[in-house]
Amino acid sequence: MGIGLTGEHRALADSVRGLAERGAGQAALAAQGLLGLHLPERCGGQGYGLLELCVALEALGERRVAGPYLPTVLTSAGLAWAGAADGVLAALAGGSMTAAVALPSGSPGASPSGSPLSGSPGSPLGGPFLALGAAEADVFLLPSADGAWTLLERDAVTAVTAGGIDLDRPLCSVTPHSPRTGRVLPDAPVRQLAAVLLGADACGVAAWAVATAAGHAKAREQFGRPIGQFQGVKHRVAAALVALEQARAAVWDAARALDTARHHPQGLTPEARLAVAVAGVLGTAAGVRCAADAIQVLGGIGYTFEHDAHRYYRRALSDRRWSGDPGGWAEEAAALAVAGVRRTMEPDLPEEAAPLRDAIRAEAESLRAEEPAARRARFARDGWIMPYLPKPWGRGASALEQVLIHQEFRDLRRPNLGIAAWAVPSIVTYGTPEQQERFLPRTFAGEIVWCQLFSEPGAGSDLAGLATKATRVEGGWSLSGQKIWTSLAQYAHWGICLARTSPDRPKHEGITYFLVDMSSPGVTVRPLKEINGDEIFNEVFLDDVFVPDDLVVGEVDQGWRVARDTLSHERVALGDSWGPGARHTDLAALVAGLPPLGQARREQAGRLWAEGQAISALGLRVTLSRLAGGEAGAAASVRKLLGMRHAQAIAEFCWSLVPDDPHWGRMILATRAFTIGGGTTEVQLNIIGERALGLPRDP
Repeated sequence: MGIGLTGEHRALADSVRGLAERGAGQAALAAQGLLGLHLPERCGGQGYGLLELCVALEALGERRVAGPYLPTVLTSAGLAWAGAADGVLAALAGGSMTAAVALPSGSPGASPSGSPLSGSPGSPLGGPFLALGAAEADVFLLPSADGAWTLLERDAVTAVTAGGIDLDRPLCSVTPHSPRTGRVLPDAPVRQLAAVLLGADACGVAAWAVATAAGHAKAREQFGRPIGQFQGVKHRVAAALVALEQARAAVWDAARALDTARHHPQGLTPEARLAVAVAGVLGTAAGVRCAADAIQVLGGIGYTFEHDAHRYYRRALSDRRWSGDPGGWAEEAAALAVAGVRRTMEPDLPEEAAPLRDAIRAEAESLRAEEPAARRARFARDGWIMPYLPKPWGRGASALEQVLIHQEFRDLRRPNLGIAAWAVPSIVTYGTPEQQERFLPRTFAGEIVWCQLFSEPGAGSDLAGLATKATRVEGGWSLSGQKIWTSLAQYAHWGICLARTSPDRPKHEGITYFLVDMSSPGVTVRPLKEINGDEIFNEVFLDDVFVPDDLVVGEVDQGWRVARDTLSHERVALGDSWGPGARHTDLAALVAGLPPLGQARREQAGRLWAEGQAISALGLRVTLSRLAGGEAGAAASVRKLLGMRHAQAIAEFCWSLVPDDPHWGRMILATRAFTIGGGTTEVQLNIIGERALGLPRDP
């Protein structure tokens, strides 16, 4: 998915791409209203917001459209934020005027002296300034040492063309005349606006790079097969897509935050600053990373001047330079997070949600008044535990109802079903009515604990390679084999088990899905001590374990279909939870209680915060997409991949700060399992590469 999620945003992006493919220049962009998307109608704009502008900028960046449109819309956004409503805004929106913007290098709070071309701090003159835009621009937006910005007209400066790495977007050196006169914009957050708009452009660059690399990996053959079949290539391209999706989520959220803050009495709120800092860390960095990866996948042809790859890489480098040092943005994110600033990640719901919310809130209030045992019984009886399931096991809740239930039931602590949360949906979908009546009510009531008998010593991620066999006997089946990494098997009453019933059939066929009574003769459970000393995982031995016919779920030999349903719920569940005590909010809480960190540590903390907040934004985007009737696509695997690696990084960083803390000593060990269980990092990259990008499967 692009930055935009709605049908209107997708239509806008498609329209802009079509315009770009026809060779649109500044005049064509203005004629279509794209230079004024974010401006009020009274100023000649379209009356939308920065989010719509970012949707358009991503599409323009994807086609690497040349010209000064980005500094022009950045300048008009700054003017509009400052409350301007005059002919300059209308001229910028209409295309009769263009702008150039001098953005200091270094950290986001840097004064103009942060640039080697800028004047001394506090000087009313300053300059020369290196500016993004053409020397022939009509207006120039320049920074001052006091944090204000000044808009100067062409006759108030001397501007000459300057060289830059981007071959399609001009730079100029600007020297204001003495004394500097012009319109002062003391409160315009130009640096923040630039980080978001340049981040959107970089997302377009990254999107082109990922698509180009994937296309080449499908077509280019070496050693007799497409290079996209080699995991080294497949994983590089898939990881680039992950970086792109994370950047899109960050830029999308920052644009939303600025649109809200623009109408806030306080202006640029701390929450908006935090969202922008996250975009500053991740947005343009993704463009550089993806463009570099595309050149690597393209190989020698990608390094030639004739191929467009170098132009996109140049654009990405330029975006990152003008957006500001990602390390500086990371420090700002860390400072805000440690000070207690939080970004709210809640979907904006339609008007029809109000009466539904009232009804759900009333149910929640009634449940709060119950004693714990009675409340648990009502949770199960009324379908609140897994409300998306069909009645009577759930409530048949729509996506909107699920969001409202999640919000209104936050403090009610609905029962955690553990492994049953993966088994129950498969029993609902594929189980017989007798199986459903036998197992589901007792599972919801907490009377049955489940385990999952899938993985084997020789079949972990390659689950279909399992060797446990099921032999037909009178009245059912006899199961023999070994399972491993079975969570909580020593406490489980029942297990969901895969066994091979027809060994002569193809690998993914001839497998059957069984329900196994863990107290059956022949079942032996041996706990495995993990690196942190816990005994959660187990190995389970099945020696001629009898399973009657009425405990087969689905059809005999068609268990892989049922297993895939179970695994899909497993991956979603793991992606929703990054593990207790291993989130970016835990990092901020820890750092807030410690002496001030050094610069390198602050930057590292800020980068980790940015990653965590972007994962939350990605989750919100998935929710909104589902509310709109769309699909999550590869988002579950993307979130799991990001979330599990993030949890490990949080644990490692926090432990390094307090190595004698038993909690973080435990977490740094426990989180090593996160990138293994439920599908390893490598398997997740395969899934993303093959399902989202269409790369060829392994032979």
